[in-house]
Amino acid sequence: MANLLYRLGRFSGRRPWVVIVGWIVALGLAVGGLLAFGGTLATSFSIPGTETQRVNDQLKAAMPDLTGLSATVVFQSEDGAFTDVQKTEIGQLLTRVGELDGIVGTTNPFTAQAQRDQQAQQLADGQAQIDAARAQLQAAAGQLPAAQLQDATAQLDARAQQLADGRTLLDAASAIRTVSADGTTALGVVSFQDDLFTLPPAVKDGVKTVLDDARIDGVTVAYSSDIATSTDGLIGPGEIVGLLVAVIVLIVMLRALLPALIPLLSSLIGVGVGVAGSLAFSSVADMSSVTPVLGVMLGLAVGIDYSLFILNRHRKQLLAGVPKQESIGLATGTSGNAVVFAGSTVLIALLALNVTGVPFLGVMGTVGAACVLVAVLVAISFTPALLGLFGMRVLGKRARARIGHPDHVAREVRPMGTARAVGAVALAVVGLLVIAIPALTMRLGLPDGSTEAPDTAGHRAYTLTSEAFGAGVNGPLLVIATLPAPVAADDLTAAEAPLVRTLLAQDGVVAVAPVAASDARDVLAFQVVPQDGPSSVSTQRLVQDLRGLSPLDGDIALGVAGQASGNIDVSQKLADVLPLYLAVVIGLSLLIMIVVFRSLLVPVIATAGFVLSLFATFGAMTAIFQWGWLGGVFGVTNPGPILSFAPIIIMGVLFGLAMDYQLFLVSGMREAYVHGTPARTAVVAGLRHGRAVVTAAAIIMISVFGGFVFSHLAMIRPLGFGLAIGVLFDAFVVRMLLVPGLMHLFGRAAWWLPRWLDRIIPNVDVEGAALERTHHVG
Repeated sequence: MANLLYRLGRFSGRRPWVVIVGWIVALGLAVGGLLAFGGTLATSFSIPGTETQRVNDQLKAAMPDLTGLSATVVFQSEDGAFTDVQKTEIGQLLTRVGELDGIVGTTNPFTAQAQRDQQAQQLADGQAQIDAARAQLQAAAGQLPAAQLQDATAQLDARAQQLADGRTLLDAASAIRTVSADGTTALGVVSFQDDLFTLPPAVKDGVKTVLDDARIDGVTVAYSSDIATSTDGLIGPGEIVGLLVAVIVLIVMLRALLPALIPLLSSLIGVGVGVAGSLAFSSVADMSSVTPVLGVMLGLAVGIDYSLFILNRHRKQLLAGVPKQESIGLATGTSGNAVVFAGSTVLIALLALNVTGVPFLGVMGTVGAACVLVAVLVAISFTPALLGLFGMRVLGKRARARIGHPDHVAREVRPMGTARAVGAVALAVVGLLVIAIPALTMRLGLPDGSTEAPDTAGHRAYTLTSEAFGAGVNGPLLVIATLPAPVAADDLTAAEAPLVRTLLAQDGVVAVAPVAASDARDVLAFQVVPQDGPSSVSTQRLVQDLRGLSPLDGDIALGVAGQASGNIDVSQKLADVLPLYLAVVIGLSLLIMIVVFRSLLVPVIATAGFVLSLFATFGAMTAIFQWGWLGGVFGVTNPGPILSFAPIIIMGVLFGLAMDYQLFLVSGMREAYVHGTPARTAVVAGLRHGRAVVTAAAIIMISVFGGFVFSHLAMIRPLGFGLAIGVLFDAFVVRMLLVPGLMHLFGRAAWWLPRWLDRIIPNVDVEGAALERTHHVG
């Protein structure tokens, strides 16, 4: 591999424009593929085989008109109750929305509330009529035949029972209002043709445009996150600042502007090809809106780092007097070889997400792996081409003046003190364990409007709805009852009433309302409004309680769907596969490290350090996003559960990056030990060898990932924070404190390997030492 990369590097350095133009053409093809074949990105998540999905499938079969997404539009008067003019303009606005393509219809809140009030009056009038009829019947009791009196009484009793059942339904739904009691807030409903998972972004964009352009004097308009959430703003000010910090780090490290542009250009080309190329397949594979963001984050971070490793090696060789073309080939064959191996570990970790059995996670992992693969290919071809194009300008003027004349004397390498090693290990382990404590209370869930940025329409709609109607209105449950036999049309209310009473009796239920019945009237649907929001503990407990009621007396089966129900199912599924994925990652870590370092103890140290940094990352995420610590700093206005798929994504990415840092630091220790340096001295030698470039690489990754912490997309912020803090813990605490300290304490034992295992393990020359010896460089 090293010799092949050496030849590729020399070719790229000698024919730079061929390689550069080739990558530009690849970028053009990727963008063209995206524009020609790109499909819809989902803003919600579904997992086949869950209870919520089963209920949704049943609804599609029994009541297909009920499966389209219903989103809310919140109107609030700024000066008391709505005026007649405001009511008219709100109705006209909703009418315009209803005329858009992909919209089934809209509900005028004032008309709906008037109809509900009218129904209540009709029930009251009906009861008065029955009472009057009973009085008349009693007055004429002595004048009517017994049979006629009995028949009239029976009819009145039947009518009274129908009214009582109707009153039961109306009272149970009394807390469900479309206009607040004080008349200052109203909830309109937009019914889409498609469901939450297949709704095209263009349809939502059309609705947003009409609502955003609306100007109703004295009225504030906001809409729920179902409409507001989109892929807009994937790259915002925070992400740009993170990228600028990465550029500053490159300039400081390389002490020149021009060479600092090489890793940046390489990463941008890689991100463009990887993300655009992947999204070109979004019409044939279900991709979530988070998928391209993960590709951008990984593409930028590893693209800059991998290019930096090769650039750094090339600059050192030029300073040592190696000819330019030879240096490009050697840098690609040595550091490029390490980049290929490091990238392979990230690829394996991301592709392993497919073993979870969760489709959208598997797609995210595959797209992320594709972007990392492109970053590796760009690093070993496009970067050498830029090195050849820039020539000696990759060094600053002062550095060029020192070529072949090093102005420093190598310092004597001494092993660290044992007391220092013990202190470093204790500090790292205790510190990470303390930070990991909050992870013991970590809850998983999916974001709702409360977690969006405060200045977004989704957050405003959630807040206004909670204040005027209660938090549960933001995430009502859909409960379906499957009857053992169809009921007659006249008996439908009588069949619904006892079910409504049962549902309303559950803890945490504010209101219940019948929604629809199947054509055969054997499947009934009810809207259940919980007391709290969809991501709350009480609502999740309510979902479990409702499912536990099934079957009811009479062999009536209950099923629950809705946002809270979906949150529970998705989170539980991911929590169930988390241990499996962790076992796969740990197993891969041990195997890879045994092959690379030809040791049993070094892989155990590396893997244990990864697990420590991982749980510390989860602890920090829980403290900030769930507990609300430092919420003002990170824009957490309403703490809630951790994004359900964040832990497993972070686990995969951090594993690959941890192995990268382990490789670049510990391989130098092994190289020194193999060449006769005492084991404890080799630890310091290896640390000095790779510390500077790993430090710069880690800071760059933290900057890039950290930029996404301030994204306007609620799902992106915890991912960006988790990856940034994870790299911080793993690079600076585990790899530079814990691992060297343990390697010192174990001494020669750290490199022990049974002879029988040594014979069967292939000899992997990760850093291309054989190539260096062949070309007499080192």
